[in-house]
Amino acid sequence: MKITGLESLHAAAGWRTTSFLKIMTDEGIVGWSEYSEDVGTRGLTATIAALGERIIGLDPRRPEWIMSVLYTQTVPAWSGINQHAMAAICNALLDIAGKALGVPVHALFGGAVRDRLPVYWSHFGSYRVRFGGQYDLPPLRDFDDVMKLGEEARRRGFRAMKTNIMFMEGGKLANFRPGFGSMPGFPALNPQPAVLKDLARQMEALRAGAGDDAEIMLDANFHFRTEGYLQLVRALQPFQPAWLELDIYDAPSLALLRREASFPIASGESLYTRRSYRPFLEGYAMDVAIVDVLWNGFLEAVKVAAMADAYEVNVAPHNFYGHLADHISAHFAALVPNLRIMEIDIDDVPWKGEFVTHQPVIENGEMLVPTRAGWGTDVDEAAVRRHPPR
Repeated sequence: MKITGLESLHAAAGWRTTSFLKIMTDEGIVGWSEYSEDVGTRGLTATIAALGERIIGLDPRRPEWIMSVLYTQTVPAWSGINQHAMAAICNALLDIAGKALGVPVHALFGGAVRDRLPVYWSHFGSYRVRFGGQYDLPPLRDFDDVMKLGEEARRRGFRAMKTNIMFMEGGKLANFRPGFGSMPGFPALNPQPAVLKDLARQMEALRAGAGDDAEIMLDANFHFRTEGYLQLVRALQPFQPAWLELDIYDAPSLALLRREASFPIASGESLYTRRSYRPFLEGYAMDVAIVDVLWNGFLEAVKVAAMADAYEVNVAPHNFYGHLADHISAHFAALVPNLRIMEIDIDDVPWKGEFVTHQPVIENGEMLVPTRAGWGTDVDEAAVRRHPPR
């Protein structure tokens, strides 16, 4: 079997663009992966196309070899967009390999260790604050609405959810996002006491709605420096979240925060390959290692999980994309023994499910592990073309 070509397809998905990579073969088997150009990776499609020229004519059933070949092309700049591009290619190749053998991708690595995956509702309330009233998303206006959203999650069987920092601005809720440059406070990222006071109200409302047994996580992204994160840790002590997730590139600083907190610290979603995770694991800086399977590629993500396992650290896939990404992350979550929980977006555009032939199946806060060949779903090209990106 030989690779004959690569093609990228893009679709409008509300506040973002969903992108798919298609790899074709001379035997008619097609491999699919999903990727994103909306996370600091503009120009990724061109990089995929450039690296794709190098793999035409190679056997797609040898993804480890092909990744080694591509590494020689990117070694002076092994991270960033190059790694994203290699990951997209790797994930599409594994889809081909599974389909060629008639087995799910996780079977290529020894098989699933679980058939149901605990999932948490990600961006819980955050999208309703930013996009409420659009895309069939009900608006979230105040902390009473936050409590009602917690009640909704409970009714729908979700026992874990991850929210982002919210605060009252002009009489209504707003998302706190200075680390992304979308509000005042950037680039200094100094602590904001008024925001931390509103965060306390947010956590109280979530707990009241979701119940005492719900796992409530908070994701602070890149929105503070170490001083601000320390204040955030102290503000959260009364609420004991299931974890505080944050992004910081200095391992000793994260280790300091972990020592200060009386609850778990999760991090790592923006790290690439074992090389980047190593100082954080060696420094005992995180309780949960977040691993993005679309950024690292499935082969490398599994190796990161194995390395984390040696430090007695559980992993959780970073997954806030489309349904093909849900399937890819589900194979990772099914395979690795040291799984904490899997991320998934529940609030989304109403046409999200049109892009794939099989949507994820979620029952009582758990996703069923896909068992069909490859990733267990294909891309509906006609549906993608019905929603051209803006």
